[in-house]
Amino acid sequence: MAKRFFILLSVALAVLSLALAGCESLKRAEPIVPVKEYEKMIAGRFDANYVGTGNCLKACHFHDKIRQDFEASTMGAQMSGRTGMPIVDCESCHGPGSLAIEGLTEEGVKADAREGKQTECDYDTFIDIENLPAPALSLICLKCHTANATFNLHNWNAGSHAVNDVSCSDCHKVHAGPDLVVKPRDTFQMCYGCHLDVKAEFSLPNHHPVPEGKITCVDCHDTHSTTEDELLRMDSIKATCTQCHAEKEGPFVFEHAGQTEECISCHHQHGSVNSYMLVQSEPFLCLQCHTGHPHNTGVTFDAEQKAASYTRCTDCHTSIHGTDIPSPGGGGRFIQ
Repeated sequence: MAKRFFILLSVALAVLSLALAGCESLKRAEPIVPVKEYEKMIAGRFDANYVGTGNCLKACHFHDKIRQDFEASTMGAQMSGRTGMPIVDCESCHGPGSLAIEGLTEEGVKADAREGKQTECDYDTFIDIENLPAPALSLICLKCHTANATFNLHNWNAGSHAVNDVSCSDCHKVHAGPDLVVKPRDTFQMCYGCHLDVKAEFSLPNHHPVPEGKITCVDCHDTHSTTEDELLRMDSIKATCTQCHAEKEGPFVFEHAGQTEECISCHHQHGSVNSYMLVQSEPFLCLQCHTGHPHNTGVTFDAEQKAASYTRCTDCHTSIHGTDIPSPGGGGRFIQ
């Protein structure tokens, strides 16, 4: 018996050791590639030199449209040097460009033009932005954007978007036009690209009016990361909801117990098949915490009348979130 117990104990200890070893490996932070290769990945060729945007673009007209859009953007305005902000140019993101334009001459550009071609630079010498892993791609942007007034970007690396390999360029299209900021009313279509479950919830009969454009995803969520769960802008779900639903916040003399916790105890945050976005229809939602009762009128009820009393609780308890007015019989029954 003792021998059998010893064997079982040894097996249990071995399994525990393996489990702990697995957890330890999860905690270790290992680079994607060797550090030197990672530096080249986000800094570009070490054997190339910075030549300036003017030198990059003067030899050809291939990037004229991109250049016009960029110069009209916020980052392009910084290239003027009159803003007092860090200078941003093509090489800030794409890496040094001397090798890319090496060998390009005005004569060669004119010869290409006579043949109906636009002269291109050697893209292979630039940072391979199209194939960068998401953390490295975001780091190119964070080189500048953690030092500006967008303080919430300081939390980016700890946020759920970064952890799930979402990069800045998945949402911000630098060369799509002069406007680099995503308009709040356009965010929901962009968010739908990943959050298909939320898209389905907004298709339910009762939902927050996000598809109608009356509110937006960023009214509740800070996409660049916060210290709160679900990237909430406020300290709690209740604090987020009461930005709009201030009349439900209280404090009240007679508090509904659930009101002091979180709104999602009773309501779906995005959409529901039930009225008021309830997680369950009345009276079944209320009966999860409360026992049912016939109307307190002193009248004797038959079976049919008792069944009828289990209708919507809020037909009588209209101030269900809380009230400062006692019920007719005293106490707080949220009747008025």
